[in-house]
Amino acid sequence: MPSIPREQLEGWVERWLQANRDAEHKGDWKPLADFYTEDATYGWNIGPKEDVMCVGIDEIRDVALGLEMEGLENWNYEYQKVLIDDKQGEVVGFWKQIVNKSDGTQDEIYGIGGSWFRLDGNLKIEWQRDFFDFGHVSKMFLKLIETGDLSAGMQKRIERSMAGEKLPGYHPLGQAPVPIW
Repeated sequence: MPSIPREQLEGWVERWLQANRDAEHKGDWKPLADFYTEDATYGWNIGPKEDVMCVGIDEIRDVALGLEMEGLENWNYEYQKVLIDDKQGEVVGFWKQIVNKSDGTQDEIYGIGGSWFRLDGNLKIEWQRDFFDFGHVSKMFLKLIETGDLSAGMQKRIERSMAGEKLPGYHPLGQAPVPIW
């Protein structure tokens, strides 16, 4: 784990935050793949049965930043706080998940969400781990279904999942090709 000068990490954080705002505006997160190393890993837990782990920049672009963001084009991930560890080359960002509903109002997922990154000496992400309150995420999706505010893309994703389609990157709890920890 490289020690990275704080000023460089602060600059990286500003570029990352702006790239996220641009992705939210366009509803396309795939360009964020430029921030990752070729062999980076990106994972998160998806409840009591599964982990998601994307290995390599192509899988990160296609799955984590592509398939996993389909249906969330009207969502924002407002970073609230960013912590920088220049000795370990790590950054943790805490964000809110905000949904922009069809009536012009917003709702947010309760709880703390965030992303934990380790960067290499070239300021590329070696690994990223996300965390969020899965129970509150599930509750929000149920609420969006009840109010008719679930996007068509998310409806399609849920239908694929309900039909038993194996989603890429999903692994039984603790069996991902790269451990969460």
